[in-house]
Amino acid sequence: MDGKTAAEMLTKIRSEKPVVHHITNYVTVNDCANITICAGASPVMADSKDEVSEMVSIAGALVLNIGTLNHDIIESMLIAGNTANDLGIPVILDPVGAGATKLRTKAALKLTDELIISVIKGNAGEIGVLAGAKATVRGVDSGSLEDDPVQTALKCSELTGAVVALSGPKDIVTDGSSVLSVENGHPMMVNLSGTGCMASSLTGAFSAVCSDDYLVAAASALATFGLCGEKASVYAKGPYSFRTGLCDELYRLRPVELGVDAKIREINGV
Repeated sequence: MDGKTAAEMLTKIRSEKPVVHHITNYVTVNDCANITICAGASPVMADSKDEVSEMVSIAGALVLNIGTLNHDIIESMLIAGNTANDLGIPVILDPVGAGATKLRTKAALKLTDELIISVIKGNAGEIGVLAGAKATVRGVDSGSLEDDPVQTALKCSELTGAVVALSGPKDIVTDGSSVLSVENGHPMMVNLSGTGCMASSLTGAFSAVCSDDYLVAAASALATFGLCGEKASVYAKGPYSFRTGLCDELYRLRPVELGVDAKIREINGV
């Protein structure tokens, strides 16, 4: 794929304005809502088990983020996820902090076991834990991986059946067969809480407008987010002005710019 495909998907988001249902954490929920709006989609945040099934039925995608987890939230995620699966609505899982505690690890594995997940988007440590690799997760926004990132992403995809997006200086995206590298982004993105959550929200928006090619959707979302990070870094004074710049750049990003500047390439020989 190339940037033109990503550009076409961004155009489609803005014309169709899909609803993206989030069951997410209370730390970055506002950032997730706003980045979804800036992309052109429509966010809704609903986590009560009394309404998630009804809410997801009107959505184009469901984003599950385990950043601030408890047993009620897990139950809501399963209810919403099962409804999404029944209706053919893509489910995006952000396994925030999987590996940091038993609750998070068990919850992430339970969700991948019981639901059909379209895309798992996480950092190297989180994906490594789900793949059974040598990985360490410290808190909810950092982790390390001793094994090869590409092979780890492939293993995670094999075990879960999902497209896996492993974020890092170079994002790795795979469906278990094809492997893409996304090389947009800026080091400032790791200095701001919630950029990973926002990337998952965008993955939801892009997944909502693709037919069933979630490899392309995830790579397009990460390229779009990374490109906006590059643009915002030019004038940011620090992490918080960078945060504002991210939203502003996405809001005014023209698809033709994405078509030219998206850095997506295939990795061969894996």
